[in-house]
Amino acid sequence: ISTKALMERLRLKYQQKPWTETLKLVHFCMDKPLPRPVSNDPDGPLLSCMEKIQKTLNAKSLFSVMNRLESVSKQKGLNAHVSPSGTACYITSSMFYIEVQLEKDGKVIDVKVAHLGEAPVVCDDLAQHLRMKNYEAFGKILEDLSNLYQIPGNSEMKAKGFFALQALEKDLCSMSLLDRTQDVNRITEVLHGKVGHLVPRTGATPMNIEFYISPYQVLEAELNPGSQVCGTKTVVTVESTDTLHKLPLSPLLVDSRAGEDGSPAFLPLTDKLGMDLPAFFVLKFHQPIPMFSSSIEEIQRLTGIHNLNANKKKNHLVSGIQITGLKLAPLYELIVQSTLKEKYSEDLSTHQSCFFVSLPDCPKHCYFINKGSEKSDIAGALVSKIPFSHPKCVPGIIEILRHQVAYNTLISSCVSEKHINEDDSELLYFEVVPHKNTSFSVFFLHPVKENLACVIIDVITSREVQCRLHLNPQDPTLNSSDDFIARAVKRCMSVPVVMRAIFRNAAKVKAD
Repeated sequence: ISTKALMERLRLKYQQKPWTETLKLVHFCMDKPLPRPVSNDPDGPLLSCMEKIQKTLNAKSLFSVMNRLESVSKQKGLNAHVSPSGTACYITSSMFYIEVQLEKDGKVIDVKVAHLGEAPVVCDDLAQHLRMKNYEAFGKILEDLSNLYQIPGNSEMKAKGFFALQALEKDLCSMSLLDRTQDVNRITEVLHGKVGHLVPRTGATPMNIEFYISPYQVLEAELNPGSQVCGTKTVVTVESTDTLHKLPLSPLLVDSRAGEDGSPAFLPLTDKLGMDLPAFFVLKFHQPIPMFSSSIEEIQRLTGIHNLNANKKKNHLVSGIQITGLKLAPLYELIVQSTLKEKYSEDLSTHQSCFFVSLPDCPKHCYFINKGSEKSDIAGALVSKIPFSHPKCVPGIIEILRHQVAYNTLISSCVSEKHINEDDSELLYFEVVPHKNTSFSVFFLHPVKENLACVIIDVITSREVQCRLHLNPQDPTLNSSDDFIARAVKRCMSVPVVMRAIFRNAAKVKAD
């Protein structure tokens, strides 16, 4: 068919349609994402070399900084424009823009971020990354900003996703103020607040929730005033999905009353207050959290969303509920690997189960961690994000996460980077064995007799722990009551420290 005939067909097709519909069609086509570059693109090697050169060069002049900003922007699929004065760079998309103000020598003065329909906001974290020449971190934030608007559809649809995120953030801020006293401190909010310690979104930095902090981190913060001691955090954002979820487009929390059980009360999510969107809200973690399969099931029942990782399709059936996109493994193996990676940057290929822990004024401890199998009751998975569609889900999710992280903290306290004993000093041997649900046992030799003794630690919630000491009836007491051991666990959340306390009390009995 000739071009002339084709154009005539198009003219006849649309001559009966109003001009506004044609405009909508054009805008929709323009908003479609660009296709990914083909791997055999002839310019690919040249672009790769240019990126490597840009990373190697230390951008010092105004011209080199502008070039670097333009390069990073293009890598993230964004546009970059230099102002007529030559001292400002605008990084733009259809939904937001970033303004980088520079001096004539290339030094960064200020960085501002403006989302759709919002006034520009000064972004200190972006400015700090650029001043430190940390373009990789700067590019990661650009990527995160772009991901906020990856909802399929035109600009109007993408904007609805951002409005839904804003509505969620307002409800979470309101929930954080419920039952809050004026003298409440950050640690109390982290451990007891309905939604933990909440830090609102500012510019390019998403809202984050700090929901658990260990006793040692609390002590570190008290001993070092002004230090940046952070507990376990999650980031609040929105992601696209293949299925529709009804998301609120305006806040739903009712301030004037609470639910019958004391939980926050919400307006019903009607078509007037919400909209079906190919997206859901997400709590994302910087490091994946090892979680019991039962905890994952509980979250799925709470949120009604079974796919905790939309990028993978592998399903696992546990207790009749499908865990989609997560690979099941022995939970203790996942905790050991996560601890080694986070604290000691160890290779995840290590399968060590024996660890040596040194404590002051105490013989060295040797801990053997019995990992069990993936078919046992303590199977688990690494969870990197939790999707949900309603703000009422967040307090329940936070409580489950607190419980899980408290349990993980106790198990990880037995893990160290030392897999081999470097000296022949006296050793105390312990075996950590999963029991059932959220309890575990610590076996050890009685300090006086050659019989086994056992402490069962049951983590009821993140704030409640029960302990039971079991001895052979013929063996002498260790002078440590169940209540004493439970108080020691809650005070330090460290198995080695608790075992040291038990052995110290036993030494007094032995001396007598």
